Amino acid sequence: MADGFNRCSVLGNLGSDPVLKNTQSSSVLTLSIACNESYLDRNRVRQERVEWIRVTIWGKRAEALAKFLRKGASVYAEGPMRTRSYEDREGIKRYTTEIAATNIIVNGGARARNPPNDPERRRPSRRDDEDEGSHDTGAPDAQSRDDGWGDNDPDSDIPF
Repeated sequence: MADGFNRCSVLGNLGSDPVLKNTQSSSVLTLSIACNESYLDRNRVRQERVEWIRVTIWGKRAEALAKFLRKGASVYAEGPMRTRSYEDREGIKRYTTEIAATNIIVNGGARARNPPNDPERRRPSRRDDEDEGSHDTGAPDAQSRDDGWGDNDPDSDIPF
């Protein structure tokens, strides 16, 4: 019998802050990743569906990622699909399917990209320099410079 191939990959945003738990042998970090999919229905109306994917990360990597991953972060996770069973509080046997991530790439996300009204994101202008007592150098300020982005905001068309 030939060996199978069990590899899943998912790209989405964290729907909640990750949960780090310590077992007897290792640490495990659980992520809930929202994957948005849009499609046209029978009436040619655009619809959107969200699939929630559970991802687990084990060991030192779990501990390291738990320190900075937050709700809204964009992540790519890759690894084999696993199904496991457990007993809930009432003693009923339950099953869950998840990706046991062997590869995680953090892409940023809502927290990594400052919102447009965030003062840390605002680009300095000549007026800011004058307020601090600086003199005009004759160079165009960052807001009036045409850098090829049109509205000078590369993140303006990102939906999250």
